[in-house]
Amino acid sequence: MLLPEGLTYEQAAPLFCAGYTAYAGLRAADPRPGETVAVVGIGGLGHLAVQYAKASGFRTIAVTQSTDKETPISDLGADEIVRDGRALAAVGGADVVLGTSRSMSAQSDAMQGLRPEGRMVIMGLGSAPLEVSAGQLIMKRARIVGSQHNGREYLYQVLDFAARGKVTAVTESYDLAEAAAVRERLLEGAVRFRAVLVM
Repeated sequence: MLLPEGLTYEQAAPLFCAGYTAYAGLRAADPRPGETVAVVGIGGLGHLAVQYAKASGFRTIAVTQSTDKETPISDLGADEIVRDGRALAAVGGADVVLGTSRSMSAQSDAMQGLRPEGRMVIMGLGSAPLEVSAGQLIMKRARIVGSQHNGREYLYQVLDFAARGKVTAVTESYDLAEAAAVRERLLEGAVRFRAVLVM
């Protein structure tokens, strides 16, 4: 596949997985004009999900407990930053919640901020089960959607957003010889936000 003009391999690499996943999840929620999108978990997926939601014209809220991520995610377009589902509800809630965190408890908690007829899209995969309140689902008439890549057309759109400067993958680049050290950084959660190996 040819990259759009002006898009480097280092920028494109994270988009073929994380960007593709994040944008396909947003599209799976079928957001409507004027709706609010919240992103739970500001990491490799989440920092891109915030940008895709904002670039698509939605009020965008980041949900994170990591205070060190507030400035970078604000710089990437988040309109507001909150700590949890209760705080999300306090600022008016969201019509769409994109769950990009590996913490299933964080994704479950964020459902407190889901508006009536809201959609929760699960993209982050953790080892714990996703706990869901049947009462919340029933009373809010909410939906839970699982999502991965979902369609090749979304990949083309993802790359186009980046080529037009609407979305930027925040990366750390390393030589291939450093792969073992990069793996350790990934396991420690020290990479901000995506690692790219350059050959």
